[in-house]
Amino acid sequence: MKSKITLKDIARELEVSISTVSKALKNSEEISRDTKEKVQAFARLYNYKPNNIAISLKNKRTKNIGVVIPDIVHHFFTTVIRGIEKYANAKGYNVIVCLSEESFDKEVINMEMLANGSIDGFIMSLSSETQAKKDFNHLKEVMEQGIPVVLFDRITNEIDCDKVIIDDKLGGYLATKKLIEQGKRKIALITTDDYLSVSKARGQGHRKALIDSGLEVDESRILKLPTMEMDEERIRSFFDSIEFDAVLCVNEIFAVFSMRVALEKGLKIPDDVAVIGFTNGLLSKYANPSLTVVAQHGEKMGEISAQMLIDKVESEKEEETFQTKILEPTLVVRDSTIN
Repeated sequence: MKSKITLKDIARELEVSISTVSKALKNSEEISRDTKEKVQAFARLYNYKPNNIAISLKNKRTKNIGVVIPDIVHHFFTTVIRGIEKYANAKGYNVIVCLSEESFDKEVINMEMLANGSIDGFIMSLSSETQAKKDFNHLKEVMEQGIPVVLFDRITNEIDCDKVIIDDKLGGYLATKKLIEQGKRKIALITTDDYLSVSKARGQGHRKALIDSGLEVDESRILKLPTMEMDEERIRSFFDSIEFDAVLCVNEIFAVFSMRVALEKGLKIPDDVAVIGFTNGLLSKYANPSLTVVAQHGEKMGEISAQMLIDKVESEKEEETFQTKILEPTLVVRDSTIN
């Protein structure tokens, strides 16, 4: 065993989760006495020391910002990184990007790796596993050690920190209203389970638009996938099981694939089926037909996130105050809906 061990090392050796190790070292009541004693004894034996970031960072800046995102497949996250870099570089800061790949453990490991004096603060969007687990101890730990955190897009209200989001509920509402105004009445929704904060809000907006228009919310027309990852088989089966004349999707990948399935069924877009997705990326612009989307303004979100974090890093104020900035979504109308 190497001399400087990490939470990950302890978790692997004792065959428990990183979260369990973290809680056991803090003497949490959630962990059994036997497990706590085992973890604490192992930590003492190998001279485990928590990351020594702390106080030194208040006096010595690294001019580095750590960014943790769930993936780089979705165009939205690449635009956010562009916005962060644009603002941070102009202020003399470097940006270090890590991927959680929707994994709670990888998110924790990334934060532990960077929170060792390498960075001045974190900008992050929570992984789907973190939102599902509702375990945010790793965020609380770095904040307790004096490292500021800004959450964007996928956030939690359980952590007091600065946040930047778009009004996802309004986005879902505007998109559904657009479809209704075009005479669509059998609107399908392809989303994810509600533990993902953005999907929950977009679904709420969709339902509100239906109810405000006097339409029934038909649960059979709502497909909830476990993550934002593509599941061709389930989407195809979903469309085989319902009647639909429009589709709203929580990302552009689901939406472009939905158009493909509709075309394979011999349906015309947008006459027979209108389609709207979230994220104004290259897929949406160059799809055939081009896709109407709810633009999330990722670059602007990134710039604001970087500004909030750097302001916090450079602030001399002792008293901590936090704010949530909410951006307004925009509907970008293209050929997948009737103009």
